[in-house]
Amino acid sequence: MQEFELIAKTFMGLEQVLAKELTNLGANNVQIGRRMVAFTGNKETMYRANFQLHTAIRILKPIAHFKARSAEDMYDEVRKIDWSQYIQEGKTFSVDSVVYSEEFTNSRFVTYKVKDAIVDQFRERTGTRPNISVSNPDIRLNIHVAEDNATLSLDSSGESLHRRGYRQESVEAPLNEVLAAGMILMTGWQGETDFIDPMCGSGTLPIEAALIARNISPGVFRKEFAFEKWPDFDQELFDMIYNDDSQEREFKHHIFGYDTDMKAVNTARMNVAAAGFSRDITIEQQDFKDFSQPKEKSIIVMNPPYGERISTPNLLGTYKMIGERLKHQFMGNEAWILSYREECFRQIGLKPSVKIPVYNGSLECEFRRYQLFDGKMSTFRHDGGIIKTEEEKREMAQKHRFKKEREFKKRLEENDENAEADIRSFTFHSLDKGRFGGGKFRDERPSRRPKFDGEDRNRKRPFRQEDDRKFGGKRFDKSNKRGGYRGKNTYKHED
Repeated sequence: MQEFELIAKTFMGLEQVLAKELTNLGANNVQIGRRMVAFTGNKETMYRANFQLHTAIRILKPIAHFKARSAEDMYDEVRKIDWSQYIQEGKTFSVDSVVYSEEFTNSRFVTYKVKDAIVDQFRERTGTRPNISVSNPDIRLNIHVAEDNATLSLDSSGESLHRRGYRQESVEAPLNEVLAAGMILMTGWQGETDFIDPMCGSGTLPIEAALIARNISPGVFRKEFAFEKWPDFDQELFDMIYNDDSQEREFKHHIFGYDTDMKAVNTARMNVAAAGFSRDITIEQQDFKDFSQPKEKSIIVMNPPYGERISTPNLLGTYKMIGERLKHQFMGNEAWILSYREECFRQIGLKPSVKIPVYNGSLECEFRRYQLFDGKMSTFRHDGGIIKTEEEKREMAQKHRFKKEREFKKRLEENDENAEADIRSFTFHSLDKGRFGGGKFRDERPSRRPKFDGEDRNRKRPFRQEDDRKFGGKRFDKSNKRGGYRGKNTYKHED
C-alpha cells in the first residue's frame, strides 16, 4: 500500500503525547512541529489515526506544497492541481484557511482565492462548477500559509476529532475531550490504579480515562469521518479497523467522579451511560472538602476553576482546601492539577514534582504533579519512592518550556487562537470583565449509521452502550450483533 505524507493537528503542549501515540500506531517519519505532528503512512495508517488517536484534533493529507508570494500565485498554483481526482461531479466542497503571512493578512481572502481557482478549473473543463457547502461538504480542504510557503491538504477528519460523540449534555466551560485525554496520557496512567476526578463537571476526564484504561478507540462513537466520502474510500479496510477489538483490555480497578453540583452529576451520569462505561465509572455528589483517604491505590487528575469562566465564591480558598485535602487525605498517591494562575497554585501549599505547560483553549496553563507521601522526603526516597524520573528531569530542562515568571494573563492573539478555533466549546473572557470563577468483559459498541448513498451500513461491531430508553440507545447482543434490548443501566454507589 502506497505511503504518503500526513499531518496530525493538536493543541499546544500535547505535541509530545501525540507523537508517542503515532509511534505506537506504527506511523513512520514522526516529526514534532508547532501544534502538529508530521508523519508518513498509508491509507490504513490514516484511517487508524482518525479512529484510534486520543490527542489529535484532525488528520490532514497534504496534496500540494508551493510558494505563493501574491494572490495571483495562490490562484495559479491551486489551479495547476487536477481537481477531478478529488472532487467528483455533483459533489460539494469547502475550504478552511490558516494564515500566518504579511502578504496574506486575511484568511477569508485566501479561502476565496482557492475556491475561485477550483471552480474556474471545473467551469473551463466541464462547463459546470461544484457547489460550496460550509455545513456538510463532501470534500474538505485545508490551506495553510506561513509567509510564502503554502500547503494544501485534504481534511480526512471532518468535524474536529475532539467531538467524540458520547457527550449527551454539557455543563458550563466543559473540558475539551482531546485535552482531557492528553492530560491523562501525560500522567502515564494506563488503568493500573483507581482514578479519581473530584471536580468532574460533565464527566469528560472519567470517560476519557475509561477509554484509555480499556484501550478503546475514541472513534468508536463517531458517526462519520470525512475520508468516508472520498472517491478512493476503502469500505472493507475501514470496517476491518472499526470491528477490530483485539487490543482492548480488562480494567480491574474503578474510576470515580465527584462534583458539588447535582446538575453536573446528573449530566456526567448521562454521558457515562451514553459511552457505555457505567460498570467502570461511578459519579457521585460530593464536595472535595469532605474527601477522605481512598482505600485503594489511586491517582487524582483534576481541573479546578481558574477564576476565568467558572465562578466560585472564594477561588484562592478553594485551592487552599485542595492542598489541605491532598496533604492529609491522599498520602501514598499522586495528584495532577491543571490550572491557570500562579497565585492559585501557590495556595495549594505543596511542592510540585513536575510542571508541564499546556494550553486550555487560549489560556496558558500548567499541569502539575504532586507526589504525596507520609513523612519526610528523604525517607520516601530511601524506601524507593521516585519524585521525578530521569525523563521528566530532561523534559523540565528543555529550553522551549514556558518562562518561570511568565505572565499568567497572556493570551494568544485572536487570529492565532489555539488549533484554529477547533475547540468551539470554549468561550474566553478577559480578566478585566470581572468574571471570576472563574479483556475481556466488554460493553457494546455503537453501530454505524447508514451509508451516505442510502445503502444500509450498520457495522458488525455492536453498541457499547449498556443503556436504556432514557438515553435513546439500544443495546445489541454480541452473539448475533443485532440482539434485543438488554435492560437498563444501573449506577454503582460507593459509601
